[in-house]
Amino acid sequence: MTTTRPDGASPLPETPSGTAPSSVQDTRSPGAGSPGVPDTRPDRGAGGVASGAGRRGWFTALLRRVHFFAGILVGPFILVAAVSGGLYALTPVIERVVYSHELTATSSLPGMPLADQIEAAEAYVDSGATPVAVRPAPEPGATTRVMFADDTLPESTTRAIFVDPATTEVRGDLPVYGTSGALPVRHWISDLHRSLHLGALGRWYSELAASWLGIVALAGLGLWIGRFVRSRRGRRDLLRPNRSHRGYRRLSGWHSAVGIWVVLGALFLSATGITWSTFAGANVTDLRAAIGGGTPSLDTSLEGAAAHGGDHAEHLGGSPSAPAGAANPPTFDAVLAIAKRINVDSGDVEIRPPAAPGTAWVVQEIHRSFPTEVDAVAIDGATMEVVDRVDFATFPLLAKLSRWGIDLHMGSMFGLPNQVALFALAVGIAALVVLGYAMWWKRRPTRGFAAAPARGALRGAPWWGVGIVLAVAVLIGSVLPMVGYPLAAFVVLDVLLGWWGRRAAVRRVTGAGLSSGPGASSRSRSSAR
Repeated sequence: MTTTRPDGASPLPETPSGTAPSSVQDTRSPGAGSPGVPDTRPDRGAGGVASGAGRRGWFTALLRRVHFFAGILVGPFILVAAVSGGLYALTPVIERVVYSHELTATSSLPGMPLADQIEAAEAYVDSGATPVAVRPAPEPGATTRVMFADDTLPESTTRAIFVDPATTEVRGDLPVYGTSGALPVRHWISDLHRSLHLGALGRWYSELAASWLGIVALAGLGLWIGRFVRSRRGRRDLLRPNRSHRGYRRLSGWHSAVGIWVVLGALFLSATGITWSTFAGANVTDLRAAIGGGTPSLDTSLEGAAAHGGDHAEHLGGSPSAPAGAANPPTFDAVLAIAKRINVDSGDVEIRPPAAPGTAWVVQEIHRSFPTEVDAVAIDGATMEVVDRVDFATFPLLAKLSRWGIDLHMGSMFGLPNQVALFALAVGIAALVVLGYAMWWKRRPTRGFAAAPARGALRGAPWWGVGIVLAVAVLIGSVLPMVGYPLAAFVVLDVLLGWWGRRAAVRRVTGAGLSSGPGASSRSRSSAR
């Protein structure tokens, strides 16, 4: 059994009676470097900067501190994002089961003209409304969606009537969200993942999680590489957990092994998730536009004005506005036929009537699986002339990468394998958060909040190292505000806590010195008398 000295030096052995050995006569704590006390302070070179091992290990110490505190403070947000994201990855399968009746036609026979299907939907609605969009059945056995504006539904949500193409039988009536056409279950899970159903304020959570996930992952990767380089015999344990380990080592082994297998996926989700965010997403969009990597938009104005467009309509709504002017059913067949002669060759398409006077009809490919088909054409409904066209083949490279990244993130790029991989990745990230908290709990102090890595990593860094760290922090903070503001707040709080801790330590040492000084025994005798 040992007794830990209050100054943090080596434990003192206890005698059987539980007291310190009699050979230790002076209970005062001599300073480092005093006779009989080894000086454990690091050697310092010019300028008072720690040299030797302290200087060489400053970057690892910094990574450890960033990984620890970012994980502790942002872990709950990353956990919620991982769990909800894993559920979202399963929604295509869930939709096919829950909404099988609405999505499936009773016959695989050739479909009737779109005009007949639209008229059947209009008769079912019986409100005199005209469709704001139509999605023809993409394949035999699927239904056609005829979508109507409905003021009773939330923003970016339309009322979809599902029609059997061969019989014009109405198979269902459901609200659908945005240009992704998300049905209620998928929309509910998507909104949970995006904003926790808290509206604009809730989107701060997802931006916080996406912004910090990449930083935590990079810091963890740096620590893993350092351990791998230093380790000789235990490198295999860094790739797969050693089942013979127990306690903290077992948890740490699982954390390291799982982390290295999911780190690239975590970085990908962080980078693509940021593009959807409120603040950082706007910065990314501006940066892409500045370097010529923006996504081309379709000009629907019959007078030549710019039209709508964008990458993230799947998550951010973007459903069409109520049409102005005539949108009679036969015109849907006519504009689709023209679009197929121009650049539309996918079965997954959406046809939108003019959104306002003086605008064109739009036929847009919505095929998000590989190979990507998102070509679009604008057609004058009066003359049936092509107003504008956009072809994915001519997109700038950054726009293509953005499109592919979004589709991979949403699980539509490669279908079921993509969705399974996303679900497994989400499970891995959630497990890392749980393992991280379990590791902290195992090594938590018996008193206090957390056994955090020591401060002072930058005090041991060379001047150029400090400069690089500060420059990177400022750059990241300016691009990712949800990193910059919390990081600045944490630094201020950490400095204040460190200052308070040093003051408390000085008071304890001063108090101990007074109580054990030369006059302590005489004061005690005087007090007794």
